[in-house]
Amino acid sequence: MEINKDLYETMQQQTAPKTKSWKTIPLAFLIGGLICTVGEAGIHILTEFVGMDRKPAAAWISIGLVAVSAILTGLGLYAKIAKHAGAGTLVPITGFANSVVSSAIESRTEGWILGIGTKIFAIAGPVILYGTAASMLYGLIYFLFTLFK
Repeated sequence: MEINKDLYETMQQQTAPKTKSWKTIPLAFLIGGLICTVGEAGIHILTEFVGMDRKPAAAWISIGLVAVSAILTGLGLYAKIAKHAGAGTLVPITGFANSVVSSAIESRTEGWILGIGTKIFAIAGPVILYGTAASMLYGLIYFLFTLFK
């Protein structure tokens, strides 16, 4: 039997699990919103009750969210949350921490240097690379616009 594009698409539609969008989209929205709300509440607590400035408070809350995400990933709980919350767990900072820790966990059997050390940024590396490149490009464009004002 020869498989062409149409046959492959038909087979894929028959075997792919059906998404319950009516359930997954609101749940992703709620979980992602909850993560962001926790972050904003933490910033509010640090600025209003502890007396921190907003920038250091935001930095500490970001560090805390990364740490909690990394710990939950290490304990295997982040994957269970993501199973139900879907894209809601891809809130940039927590999703980034999850991707870094997941890569490290998967490669730990290969040792500290050749395993964890080389593969920890397998998923996150492109994000860092293209994020840095894009910020340099945007900075250059901004600089050029300010020259001609």
